[in-house]
Amino acid sequence: MRHVRVGERPLWLDGPPHELFARLRAECPVHWTDKISEYPSERGFWSVTRAEDVHSVSRDWKTYSSELGGVTATRDVFPLELVQAMFIGMDPPKHDRLKMLFQYGFTPKRIAAHEPAIRQIVTDVLDKLDGRETCELVNEVAQPVVSRVIGSFMGIPPEDDIVWARLMNSMLGMGDPDLNPGGIEEVLAKDVSELFARCGRMIAERREHPTDDLTSVLVHAEIDGQKLEEHEIVMGFFLLVAAGNDSTKATYASGMRALMEHPDQRRLLREDSSLIPAAVEESLRMFPAFAHFGRTATQDAELAGTQIHEGDKVVMWYASSNRDETRFEDPDRFDVRRNPEHQAFGAGGRHFCLGAALARLELRVLFEETLARYPGMELAGTPAYVESAFINQLKALPVALGPRS
Repeated sequence: MRHVRVGERPLWLDGPPHELFARLRAECPVHWTDKISEYPSERGFWSVTRAEDVHSVSRDWKTYSSELGGVTATRDVFPLELVQAMFIGMDPPKHDRLKMLFQYGFTPKRIAAHEPAIRQIVTDVLDKLDGRETCELVNEVAQPVVSRVIGSFMGIPPEDDIVWARLMNSMLGMGDPDLNPGGIEEVLAKDVSELFARCGRMIAERREHPTDDLTSVLVHAEIDGQKLEEHEIVMGFFLLVAAGNDSTKATYASGMRALMEHPDQRRLLREDSSLIPAAVEESLRMFPAFAHFGRTATQDAELAGTQIHEGDKVVMWYASSNRDETRFEDPDRFDVRRNPEHQAFGAGGRHFCLGAALARLELRVLFEETLARYPGMELAGTPAYVESAFINQLKALPVALGPRS
């Protein structure tokens, strides 16, 4: 296993390399990758593959920093200054103070109040499929739903949803040749500039005319009496919109695929809709939207018997830890009755996902409405994954809708 390079693109063409991760968990649970061929200037990283060890790293921000070296396996692809402007790329105390500005609006009780509006968004999108026999579930159902939901939180006009979706997909899936034919350099030169230009206009509007949306919260936020700098506002906006776009879209599409590939599990949901929340949790476990997040060691440390050195990159692979045999029986089996304690939203600690309640609500409503309307939906082509070791999602899922119920 010494020569395996976990981040190599060919390993990820059809989604996460689950067989490799199973071997790593059994033989080398904290594994060193010396480099990624695509990024020869990058240093190597440690892969953390078991749930218990991911939990340990996630909760120990003093030893494993989000701020020092970025939050992905690569540290030089996206400018570190921009990563550090997002609270996901900060350490306490600044992380805690900035995140707290939004926590009030993302409590389960407050998110629950949005269910009627979210259900209407889902219904409106599904209504557009009336009279059709097929559709592409990622871009024709999941994408417009998640774009409008997070857009409503951020104050994005509906007519701009398509533009923001394109920017988010391009920047998060920057290595995928279908999403970015011009390559990473074009993303950094073109899309980042467009992000700042569009955000700049929204920031100016909110400064002149404050509203109750999350963009206005960012614009008028103060930490220790200081307002955020422009690039911090832009990257805070990017983080919220990107997470809102990708997390639910990824898990919904893969969850629906699993239900189509396991008709016995779909039948359980049709017979007992009270199982849908558990199906959401099982989908989150098996198909976490983000395959990994990274930290950087602030000091020498030992992890599962392995010596970590100060400055080493340490990568928590949720795509592996969520299938850890020591935590989940028969972990590769999709079981809507499992109701697992997964790590799709992180493994505890300061960086637990702010939008977990919103993602759960969106997923439940999407599953409920899709299954009720199209109980006989079937795969109608080959699903295609985004080529990425960071975002874990399908970019295409062609389906035959079947008769509308």
